[in-house]
Amino acid sequence: MLVNGSQILAPANENNFAVPAFNISDWAMFTGIIDISEELGAPLIVAIHPNELRHTTRAFLPSIIERAKSSSVPVAIHWDHGASFEQAVVAIQSGFTSVMIDKSMESFDENVAVTKKVVEIAHAVDVSVEAELGTIGATDSYAEAGSDTIIYTDPADAAEFVARTGVDSLAVAIGTRHGIYPPELKPELKLDLLERIKAAAPLPLVLHGGSNNPDEEIGQSVKLGINKINISSDIKVAYHQKMREVLTDPAVREPMDVQPQCIAAMKEVAAHKIRLFGADGKADLY
Repeated sequence: MLVNGSQILAPANENNFAVPAFNISDWAMFTGIIDISEELGAPLIVAIHPNELRHTTRAFLPSIIERAKSSSVPVAIHWDHGASFEQAVVAIQSGFTSVMIDKSMESFDENVAVTKKVVEIAHAVDVSVEAELGTIGATDSYAEAGSDTIIYTDPADAAEFVARTGVDSLAVAIGTRHGIYPPELKPELKLDLLERIKAAAPLPLVLHGGSNNPDEEIGQSVKLGINKINISSDIKVAYHQKMREVLTDPAVREPMDVQPQCIAAMKEVAAHKIRLFGADGKADLY
């Protein structure tokens, strides 16, 4: 069942769980992610970053959309970290049911202005919009853009931002970083800040940089109001670590011999995240 972001996140907000947004960049990864979501009866957000779409090309999208339509669980197709109004237009035209406009590195007023403009065109065609307020930290060049110093989301600013833009969900900065944490960086979420943000802006809240964080903190963030968690690095590391193991045998060359083992390893990680977020079995709510 293909849905938009609002349709998939409203039950999560009402029932206190988080929908996983898994970033995928090829058909094998997508197949594994949608299969494990169906096996666990979990709603799914398929997230595709502009860099990932450049890799797959827009021709990849119709197949994903058709598979989502026939899925036994609700699926939203999400444009992740769109950088401009023009990118959002292309994403909507391409068939995404949810778009993110990320102007978090700009001034508050610029962020409001561009986000409001995206909301106006997206809502006209039943596409939902996510924005970001505050900045997610950076780790390495493989992760999405972030800042060296995290700028934490201010609860009062969040309330004003939502009121002025009409955005459907809001990515907040409470201490996460994109990618895999290097040894010198210790993940630590400001959960007390999250509580205050949720009280000020009780719409679905989003946690970016969800990979490589302690399960206890992530689980607690869901209880305190996070309704969507982006996972990219964790599933890709599992997928490609297994691929490296499989390919140590020089006789193995066929994708049908390589990829199933990689998909299985990725599905284990994805299943753990789905259960951690409390999303398993929640497809029955839709």
